[in-house]
Amino acid sequence: MNFTDLGISDALVQALGKEGITEPMPIQIEAIPALIEGRDAYVSAETGMGKTLAYLLPLFEKTDPAVPNAQAIVLAPTHELASQIHQQALRLGENSGLPIKSLLLIGGANTKRQLEKLKKKPQLIVGSVGRILELIRMKKLKVLKVGTVVVDEADRMLRGELLGALLDFWQAIPTQPQWIFVSATEQKASSAEAEKLAPELVHLSAGANQINADIEHVYFVGEERNKADLLRRLIRAVEPERAIVFVHRNKDAELVKSKMEHYGISVADIHGTRGKMERKKAMDDIRSGKIQVLIASDIAARGLDIKGVTHIFNYDVPSGSKDYLHRAGRSGRAGEQGYAISLMSKQETRFVNRYESELNIEMVEAIIREGEIFTAE
Repeated sequence: MNFTDLGISDALVQALGKEGITEPMPIQIEAIPALIEGRDAYVSAETGMGKTLAYLLPLFEKTDPAVPNAQAIVLAPTHELASQIHQQALRLGENSGLPIKSLLLIGGANTKRQLEKLKKKPQLIVGSVGRILELIRMKKLKVLKVGTVVVDEADRMLRGELLGALLDFWQAIPTQPQWIFVSATEQKASSAEAEKLAPELVHLSAGANQINADIEHVYFVGEERNKADLLRRLIRAVEPERAIVFVHRNKDAELVKSKMEHYGISVADIHGTRGKMERKKAMDDIRSGKIQVLIASDIAARGLDIKGVTHIFNYDVPSGSKDYLHRAGRSGRAGEQGYAISLMSKQETRFVNRYESELNIEMVEAIIREGEIFTAE
């Protein structure tokens, strides 16, 4: 099975080839034909397995470059994920030669500048539901021609405040578009909400709720007060090409960053209270290799795609297995070797059995002595 067999045009096949993508992944084989056909769908697959292209390729196939109106909208829960999707769309357009324009619309950006870019009549809109809904209500973003709406990280978008905003968006769309929900996990609550918007929903999956088998899972047990020193020693011992350290709260991201800087480790942090430009710089620095370690609060665990991440560290351990799955999946992308390392207090070791049973993984306890890592006896 190749992309041509799935109904992808030669121009897009050539565009994929320029990025070294020659064979479709399982979720792409499963999803692309149904999405091109126009089916409403819930697309789920493990992290790093090509979900973004699984829906972007059908969007490009169905978009008419001659029509100067928005024809598809992709909604994402974080600015970083929206930016990643937009950049992938830009690469597809540039590498294929197809005159399909993508525009990123997120909160925190200059509204006047976004309004100017809207005058160029982009066919694809990518962004946050709040800003997109605001521009629709201002009658600056015309949505009469919108034929497809994608909700990325659907299990997060279909709950809480984001669900309320998404329902407002749904009411603001005068058409009955094709709905595509995308996530690494599919939960009953999110599926139920999705089916309210699209009753004829089909469920397309390939390895959802699973962790890449090429990721090793290791945990270290110690005192909470010693975690910063333990993290420093582990980073020195494993020498990750790129690493992400996950913490629970925004203030903890800043605190851990400060401590790692004190130890001479090249590091940046990214969390909810950082401004757009600060977050962009942190992402640019980790991707370019200017820094080695990115400290991220939970908000960044979903959808964050950074090539070359070899290790993730759970400085603060998640209580939920699904959260552990999302974090661990930031390493070992697309079949590469990855390592998920958790720093646990004695009380937190109770999560080990939960992760192992619910995610079907094996976690190994280890110790570090004189800069060397050993399996705990």
